[in-house]
Amino acid sequence: MDRKYLDFEKPLEEIEKQIQHLQEIKKKKNIDNQLQITQLQQLFREKTKQIYSNLDAWQKVQVARHPQRPHTLDYINGLMENFYELHGDRIYGDDPAIIAGIGKFRGLPIAMVGHQKGKDTEENIKRNFGMAHPEGYRKALRVMKLAEKFSFPVVSLVDTPGAHPHIQAEERNQALAIANNIYEMSCLQTPILVIIIGEGGSGGALGIGVGDKIVMLEFAIYSVISPEGCASILWKDQQAVKEASESLKLTAPELLKLGLIDEIINEPAGGAHAQPQEMIKILGDYIEKQLAQLSSTGLDVLMEQRYQKYRNIGVFITGNKEAI
Repeated sequence: MDRKYLDFEKPLEEIEKQIQHLQEIKKKKNIDNQLQITQLQQLFREKTKQIYSNLDAWQKVQVARHPQRPHTLDYINGLMENFYELHGDRIYGDDPAIIAGIGKFRGLPIAMVGHQKGKDTEENIKRNFGMAHPEGYRKALRVMKLAEKFSFPVVSLVDTPGAHPHIQAEERNQALAIANNIYEMSCLQTPILVIIIGEGGSGGALGIGVGDKIVMLEFAIYSVISPEGCASILWKDQQAVKEASESLKLTAPELLKLGLIDEIINEPAGGAHAQPQEMIKILGDYIEKQLAQLSSTGLDVLMEQRYQKYRNIGVFITGNKEAI
């Protein structure tokens, strides 16, 4: 599949076109132009590094939403063996926006759940753009409770613009489903590793986003509302997405500074969409290391650490009004 370039990546697209043109000439006319090709490839790498070391918050939002970025099923297919996807919540039905199942990760049985976006319009419609209904959150919880029963660790991959906002989701108790998942995950008696791989949108992310360790990919985002929604409400102008993105503090470095996430996983040069297979390998190595650490921690200690982790998020001041 040809790489889709974002607006700020256009210089890279031009260099790639030059490289492809020289490669075609080399092949068709048997001309030795390898030196030129090598120089352009080096220029491509340097330009990539330059662009991606200076991204603003809105540009990172675009990277996090890139359609060629690896999604949950890409990681499952690349990392899991004998993965058995489970369907349905035993109450209403199945939700294709959430993938949930049991399998083996490098010899270790684990449960993996995650939001699933599509790579094209047809798949996005099928997956509802990764926006889950209540039955999706209940399905994820069903698999997590199964993991708890057999002492399997849980890996949760977050990638959603938000929970589905349609009235049908509200009629089926969207808020209750998310709230119940937050409660149940807070006291689930097994290790939970949460990784924000793309978008972490509002309550839709929180519905499968409680864990012992919360980490983000380098160019992922995590926010209480989308930049477009924030711009519409606070600026009364959807064009103010750049200002909204900066104000929301939704990038990984900002969230690490605020103590809302625990770690940042570096992406390959040019972002996960540029080198998806390399990103899958990087994430696999990270998951292996973290699960070994979490699984070696006693369950009582793990539960206490999880409790303290969420108790200590945020800053507040106590005292009388005059003293404050």
